[in-house]
This record gives sequence, C-alpha cells and structure tokens, in this order.
Amino acid sequence: MECLFKNTKLFLVLVCLSGLFLSGCGQKRSEIEKQVSQVPVQIEILRFDKEFYEAADSDLPSIRQKYPYLFPKNIADEVWLQKKNDTLFAELYDEVQKKYSDLGSLSNDLEQFFKHVKYYYPEETENKKVITVISEVDVSAKAIYADTLAIISLDTYLGRDHRFYKGFPDYLRGTFDSDQILPNLAESFLLQKIRPSADRTFLGGMIQQGKLLYAKETLLPLVKEEDIMGYTEEQLDWCYSNEAQMWRYFIDNKSLFDTDNKLNTRFLEPAPFSKFYLEIDSESPGRTGAWIGWQIVRSFMKNNNVTLQELFEKEAKELFEQSKYKPRK
Repeated sequence: MECLFKNTKLFLVLVCLSGLFLSGCGQKRSEIEKQVSQVPVQIEILRFDKEFYEAADSDLPSIRQKYPYLFPKNIADEVWLQKKNDTLFAELYDEVQKKYSDLGSLSNDLEQFFKHVKYYYPEETENKKVITVISEVDVSAKAIYADTLAIISLDTYLGRDHRFYKGFPDYLRGTFDSDQILPNLAESFLLQKIRPSADRTFLGGMIQQGKLLYAKETLLPLVKEEDIMGYTEEQLDWCYSNEAQMWRYFIDNKSLFDTDNKLNTRFLEPAPFSKFYLEIDSESPGRTGAWIGWQIVRSFMKNNNVTLQELFEKEAKELFEQSKYKPRK
C-alpha cells in the first residue's frame, strides 16, 4: 500500500490537462464574464477600524450612531473606551495600519466578487457596505456576509508568519493570509444558500464540501485554485499528482458509503495532513476528501446544465452517479 501514492511534483502532464480543460470551457466563461462586467453594483468601503481608534473619546456617541450594528445595546460606552485605550488594542491597530494603510487591489476585487454574486443570485442587493474592523483576532468572525453589509476583520489577515498567530498550529496559519479574505467572504455568503445535508455518508460529506468549493471558484474566477482550497501550491500539486491513487484508496476501503464519522476527521476537516495511515501521510495536505469532492462536482457541472441553485439542491448519490467522474491518472 505504501507505493500507492506518487511523490509531489508539478509535472508537465498537469499543465497540459489544465490547458485542455480551460480551452474547452474558456469561450463560455468569457461570455459569462462579459455579462458579469455589466452587472450594476454600488460598493461603499468604510474603515471603521480607523474611525473608531482615531476618534476622540467624546466622538464615540456619533460613531455608535453611524455604526449601530457594531455596538450591542447592552454594552456601555465605557467598555468601548476601555477597549480603545487598551495597549493590546493599540498594538493590533498599529499592525493593521502597517499592512492595510490602504486596501490596494482589495476594493476592486470586492467589486468583482459582488458583481458575480449579483449575477448568479439576482435577488441580492446591488448596494453593499463593506466595513473593516479589528476583532481582536476573533477567528470565528473573520469575514461576514450579511444582507447589505460585509464585515472584514483585518487583524485576522496579517499574514501567516505574523507574531500574533504564533499560538496557532502551522497548518492553520495560512488562513491568516490576505488571499483568504475573498474565499472566506464567499463562503460566508454561500453557507446561507446551501441547505445542510442529511446524508451522513462519507460521499455525502465530500459532495457537500465539493459544492461549496465549486461555488466559491464560480464567484471568484480570478482567485487561485490553491487559495480557494486554502492550500499552498505544493499541496495542490500533491492532490493532482495523487488523485487516482486517493480515489482507488477510497474505493478499495469501501469508504464512499461508510457513515463512520472518523472519515470526516481524517479527510474533510482542517488538519495538518490526511490520515491514510501510510508513510505518505506526512506529505499529504488535510481535507483531501473535500478536494476530491470538488473534482466530482466539477465533473458533474461539466456534464449537466444546471444552475448553482439547482446544484445545491442535488442529492449527493444522484449527483455522483450523474457526474461521470473519472480521476486523472
């Protein structure tokens, strides 16, 4: 079993296959992008992080009035003033300003994202406020999509090597890179659109995560594939190099319709590596089952003319059967 997997290399075959796939769907994608470019959206970006910290204490009531959704009614002004004058908060603010004195290309990237959201989900508002905040590294609220608002916690995107994140395990530090802002925001939006799956099989979990990944790449066509997945380039290479071998492993071990929750822990949840219980584990990235699910959904969408909304309603077993999925060899 230990020779089942290949060493991780970016090889020419992968490049050729990718080129063939892109040439086949490039014309359709180009037409869609032309239509997306015409979608009207109006975005206002508000730097609450700057306004809050740089304002005089006496200005807090007016800031509270401007951003009522950021100030719970049960928290007194004194609590906010203590926070603003705390040395740790001041350090957070200084580090955010070093990284994001201006937002660079993020403003345009956000506009493109909201155009795609409006194109694929016409019921969404065309007017959006984006609020940047400091959340004191609250990893549960890094990027939030909420109706007419989007909230981005800039102190959770200072870069994987920033000292603020030294307490996090190595495999999670990549989530603090700025290239994760858009994927995180897209996921926050999509989780409101996809219904929870009642399918408890491993295949059901793979397809559920595959749907989210496919929808994220649809809404973010200019974002790198590894960033959609939250991988490094080397980790993505490993998956492509070993796709057929991983698939054979799942088939040989009759994993697809197994309901053992340990499979989710081994292959779907964030982890330093996937647990095949082979020597190769240390070379594998986590969540390889989710990546395989993405490839199955890609194959399904290539072979079936359905919308994202219809994709989200599709049962996993039926989707798999209609996907005509064949792993790359």
